[in-house]
Amino acid sequence: MKLLAGKVAIITGAARGIGEAVAIKFAEQGAHIAFSYVSDSSQAKAASLVEKLEAMGVKAKAYQSNAADYAACESFTNEVLTDFGQVDILVNNAGISKDNLLLRMSFEQWNEVMQVNLNSVFNMTKQVIKPMMKARQGSIINMSSVIGEMGNAGQGSYAASKAGVIGFTKSVAKELGSRNIRCNAVAPGFVETDMTSYLKEGDSADKYKAMIPLGKFASAEDIANTCLFLASDMGCYITGQTISVCGGMNI
Repeated sequence: MKLLAGKVAIITGAARGIGEAVAIKFAEQGAHIAFSYVSDSSQAKAASLVEKLEAMGVKAKAYQSNAADYAACESFTNEVLTDFGQVDILVNNAGISKDNLLLRMSFEQWNEVMQVNLNSVFNMTKQVIKPMMKARQGSIINMSSVIGEMGNAGQGSYAASKAGVIGFTKSVAKELGSRNIRCNAVAPGFVETDMTSYLKEGDSADKYKAMIPLGKFASAEDIANTCLFLASDMGCYITGQTISVCGGMNI
């Protein structure tokens, strides 16, 4: 029996990187996948991912939707409920970084990161809690970051947004636990994705790997494996927690 057989998962920002890895991992375990992407440039990748997921024998559909826009999230979730009939799992994965020293950071840079990284988590969680409460079950997984736990120079907006995700996760877990709805956060360290490709240039990779006891960056699949654990019944007694998948970077 597959771990997520018959479940319906919503994943935001899944056209590439960690979100794509989570979608594939969930589909391998029998989940039907509804995922969002935001830009026109991601349409081809989203269509390719749908084909890949459907080849695994599950239902899959891509929706162009901006997770930072509350009304768009409401429309997106309603479409998913119409198309799939239920929502059992939500992975709030959409995220960006606009790194800059505080002295040079503009309000626009700060605000954009907050809207995408933190507001999106509220926007989507708000939409799924009613159907989950009606079903009296659900798993919400919020993508935080080890930077939200540690802080980092030049990443004030990113760290603040990801720390906010952790606090929100704990509060939601306390509010919804009595309805058998779990809410947890995953805090990746450095992951080999498009978002961190610049770290491979020059000596940057070696410098950051020296901070990691395991001596390497994570793969997107490493993060997806943790999400699978939290989404499935293997994690049925875990809620309100932040699991750091960082190779020991935050010790």
